Amino acid sequence: MKILAKDKFISKLDRLTNPPKELYYEGDIDLLIMPKVAVVGSRKASVYTKECVARLCASLKNHNVCVVSGGALGVDIAAHKAAMPLTIGVFATGLDTFYPSSNAKFIKEIYDKGLALSEYSPGSPAIGYKFLERNRIVVALSQALVVAQADLKSGSMQSARLAGELGVPVFVLPQRMGESEGTNMLLAKGKAKLINDFDEFSSQFGLCLNKTPARNDDILEFCKDFVSLEKALAKFGDKIYEYELEGLVEIINLKVKSKI
Repeated sequence: MKILAKDKFISKLDRLTNPPKELYYEGDIDLLIMPKVAVVGSRKASVYTKECVARLCASLKNHNVCVVSGGALGVDIAAHKAAMPLTIGVFATGLDTFYPSSNAKFIKEIYDKGLALSEYSPGSPAIGYKFLERNRIVVALSQALVVAQADLKSGSMQSARLAGELGVPVFVLPQRMGESEGTNMLLAKGKAKLINDFDEFSSQFGLCLNKTPARNDDILEFCKDFVSLEKALAKFGDKIYEYELEGLVEIINLKVKSKI
């Protein structure tokens, strides 16, 4: 691991009253100059939330926007996976420690393909207060904060409070009553805006890359008119869901149709 030169990061964190004295890193530091959106939320996120996070972060990637998160279970790892390689993980341990260990394989992928940051020296263990300290870097690096799902008393809500202090706009996903009381409260009190269109949201921060596939793309040709999801899956497997995440096809009422 390497130590990032202070002039490479301090201007991006200068709105903090207590910026890190140094940052260790592994990976692609050029991601720091890209537009960035932080996506955080519950470690026990619902299946619905994780699916929404995957679609949102795939849209951000398609608009050439880097996704920042904390490498934790639940929302964080769903965000990193969908945005790879345009993703920055900010960690609360030394970068020689993979925490949580269950995420070790994918955290290593962040090191190799994205960017991993930590203000803690090698050998630093996971301690509760460091996760809250880590959150300030996640927020300060970003142009916006998305709180995908959160309890009223949670680290994600602490991130939302910090974003308010730093002037970073806060956004939330639509949630049912009782399932994400933190985000629902932010919305009710006017402290956050609702995301109801992922591409429209992403377009605020970056330009769509419009990676139009070749004209002979078999999946798009097969789905140019509505076909049943069952037939599409039988022919192409989970690639159908990958195309949906990338905004190339849409799935409505168990039917699939090309969007390009």
